[in-house]
Amino acid sequence: MFLFDGPDQARITILLAHGAGAPMDSPAMTAAARTLAGTGFRVARFEFDYMAGRRTGTGRVPPPRAEKLNPQYAAAVDALGAKGPLIIGGKSMGGRVASMVADELLTARRISGLLCLGYPFHPPGKPDQPRTGHLAELQTPTLIVQGTRDDFGSREEVSTYKLSPRIDILWLADGNHDLIPRKSVSGYSAADHLKTMAEAVSAWAERVTTQGDRHRLLGATTSHRRC
Repeated sequence: MFLFDGPDQARITILLAHGAGAPMDSPAMTAAARTLAGTGFRVARFEFDYMAGRRTGTGRVPPPRAEKLNPQYAAAVDALGAKGPLIIGGKSMGGRVASMVADELLTARRISGLLCLGYPFHPPGKPDQPRTGHLAELQTPTLIVQGTRDDFGSREEVSTYKLSPRIDILWLADGNHDLIPRKSVSGYSAADHLKTMAEAVSAWAERVTTQGDRHRLLGATTSHRRC
């Protein structure tokens, strides 16, 4: 069910779902997972049922509406059974689905944060049709890694949307929806952006998981005192 990268005994696990049109082992997903694993994370990738079905010869089934996939994401969290801090997220649609289940999982103290790689803020070419309603009130600590020329949400377009203060955005110069820049334009390579992404995720994840551990400890202490 899962593809794993990174050390088995990593303190933090990241669970990633794929985008709408490409599987969990696409070049973009593989590059991101391996780069994150290289900084010490345990990275698990999984596929929604419609995408997994394409591997069994049942045809190219189109993705359902994103919210229909919420139960499958929650089931993946259950199946993974991470023992330490867990961050959920994904590429494009996978990150969007994770964002719709994140607050419930955070309230249940099952996750520490949300990581979105190339968030689909709107359909390509349609910035007036934002997919951001739930992001305005999101309570889960979130890091969105976005290319400045992403067709699903450029820096200029995203600046007009109302987003929760719990959301941080790392903008990668000239990156597209796969975070890939044009080196002749930006001076950066895809490898440069992946390295920047992984370093930022590492610092952010350390902060939010440490805060989560502190909150859990305070909760346990309060419960003990009430007894």
